[in-house]
Amino acid sequence: MSSLKRAVILLSGGLDSATCLAIARNQGFETHTVAFRYGQRHQYELQRAQLISEKLDATSHRIVDIDLAQFGGSALTDAAIDVPKSETVESIGEAIPVTYVPARNTVFLSLSLAFAETVDAKDIFIGVNSLDYSGYPDCRPEFIQAFEQMANLATKAGVEESQKLNIHTPLIHLTKAEIIARGMELGVDYGLTLSCYDPGDAGRPCQHCDACLLRARGFATNGIQDPSLVSG
Repeated sequence: MSSLKRAVILLSGGLDSATCLAIARNQGFETHTVAFRYGQRHQYELQRAQLISEKLDATSHRIVDIDLAQFGGSALTDAAIDVPKSETVESIGEAIPVTYVPARNTVFLSLSLAFAETVDAKDIFIGVNSLDYSGYPDCRPEFIQAFEQMANLATKAGVEESQKLNIHTPLIHLTKAEIIARGMELGVDYGLTLSCYDPGDAGRPCQHCDACLLRARGFATNGIQDPSLVSG
């Protein structure tokens, strides 16, 4: 059995979570990745999560099935709600967008917490970011801090063991450009990642949803072309 400390990494198949996995690996963790099939319209990301997990040598990878589409309320889970499209990042509004999925990160972190207990992991990594996604209430530092406190009160591991569970958010105060620069230092193949909320055939990014625009600005700031577009 590996002597490395273990971590669970929430891996969506996107740019941020791939960078989180690389950071956890660089910090010496034995990594266990988890992706969620939650009724999202962009399920191509699950294929990418599998590829990224293999590429970055995760010890295990699993896909957990839940169905947040039963509740709707988001452009990502309800086909009747259009994904907003814009021409520039500046066109993106500051209000909580319709791509917010009600309670998604709360659900994801809860299931990841259960997974962490079963593999004896005391660390969970999640790629939330409060700069680019400040409109998402479950991407903010105060939410993560509150969840970590709750996790250490609500689990056997948190109550009985001396080492408390930690929620790591290494990207939370970084710009998209800084995230990309860090990932490139760590050898992340961003050509494997998919950030788009509304991809077309074979996962081709739409290039006009909020996630695509923020991603494009990040690569442009670094003076490079998005490799997912070059390869596509």
